Amino acid sequence: MEESGLLEKFSIETIKNQILKNAYGNHDTLIARLDPRTLFIWYFFFGIIPWFISDVLVLMGLFFFVAVMTKLANTVPLILFVFCIGIFSQTGFLLLFTLLFGGDLSSIIPLLTLTLKISVVSLAAICAFAGMDPDKLANGLMAIGLPENFVFSVSFAYRILPILMDEYQTILLSYKLRGIRPSSQGIKGKYLNVVYQVKLMMKAFYPLMLNMAKRSRTTVEALEIKGYQASLKNKKVRQMKLRKLTFGRRDVWFLFGSISYFMSVIGIHLFLF
Repeated sequence: MEESGLLEKFSIETIKNQILKNAYGNHDTLIARLDPRTLFIWYFFFGIIPWFISDVLVLMGLFFFVAVMTKLANTVPLILFVFCIGIFSQTGFLLLFTLLFGGDLSSIIPLLTLTLKISVVSLAAICAFAGMDPDKLANGLMAIGLPENFVFSVSFAYRILPILMDEYQTILLSYKLRGIRPSSQGIKGKYLNVVYQVKLMMKAFYPLMLNMAKRSRTTVEALEIKGYQASLKNKKVRQMKLRKLTFGRRDVWFLFGSISYFMSVIGIHLFLF
């Protein structure tokens, strides 16, 4: 029962629900109420500044701030789990290789500094994009002057991801129905079962790419019939899409508070050290 419950938590259906919740289920958070251009400015600041800072205490202060913002953005546990796995595995491998090739424990501080920099930048990206649904993200990218074709590609990738996962799950189940799953009894059986699952996952990617290529062609033809290319060059359509974007008092206070916190961390560090 414990093994089946664990597998259910990591099923494709659960992953799809987590992605949909992160993309469409955070409309009532503080971050989601902000203008997308505000989030772009905020992410640009916290995505660039940490690379020019080498003090561990300052980086810890920035990490604490972006972690709180990520919590306020109501980020789904799946994304945070993937973030933690990536950060800690990367740091662990670097520390292991350093010790194997003649390093000592003095390398922990440089590795901690690098880990904090990557963590701050990654959490800032998670926080910023967790507060924007596909339409809001596309409108924000269009508002800052990016090409309309690129904007549509980003929005379309957001929307097609759940369909992609449904298609992958269907193909994977069809392979399982036509195959014979090995017994999972004993250590050898568990190993063979894992190998069997990995092979099925790899085989399912090839028909997935073919099916999605067909769907993409159908989508492009439907868009052309509805006049998609003409709408990209129409100024009235652009004004309709950007009408809801407003840079208000809430955005000003959010940016002012973020910069004030950063300056406070720098000031406290200079005062104490």
